Amino acid sequence: MAAYRRGDKQAANELVEMFYPQLRRLAASRMRREPEGHSWQPTLLVNELYLELIKIKALKPPAVDGGDEKSAFFGLAGLLMKRLLIHHARPLSRRVDKLELGDNMAVTPGFEAVAEMETALSRLAAVRPRLRTIVELRVFEGLTGDEIAARLECASSTVARDWSFAKHWLQRQFAGQAPC
Repeated sequence: MAAYRRGDKQAANELVEMFYPQLRRLAASRMRREPEGHSWQPTLLVNELYLELIKIKALKPPAVDGGDEKSAFFGLAGLLMKRLLIHHARPLSRRVDKLELGDNMAVTPGFEAVAEMETALSRLAAVRPRLRTIVELRVFEGLTGDEIAARLECASSTVARDWSFAKHWLQRQFAGQAPC
């Protein structure tokens, strides 16, 4: 993982080979959440993941020395798989009736809605990257505040406060108001 963090493309290949069975299971888990009749299969998702991994030039060193590099790799893999599936779904978005954000927030259907959501999430990440992560974990993965707090290693009250801010910020974005 250290070599991959420095941008070694061969290290990406070795990581995928080493963890292929686990990555395949992770991809299968992600695919179970997709609509029936999806054109991708778990193996293809792992292949697409590999292509994304080799595009990465370098990664920041771990925040804590001796951190769990395996968990960091699977976290990155999970995030990239989620983004690949979202990206792949964009042309197929006409089949979606609406994209629920929870707590009375919804985006109108269609490709424009997905693009609008991605733009809003990118702007939210510019405010604070953790806000986008919390929204993605809550909305797209369906995690509770406590589960998000455990994953992000922060207090549940922090997640609740950030979720409340992000939710109101996004509501203002979709209402056409300038976010505060």
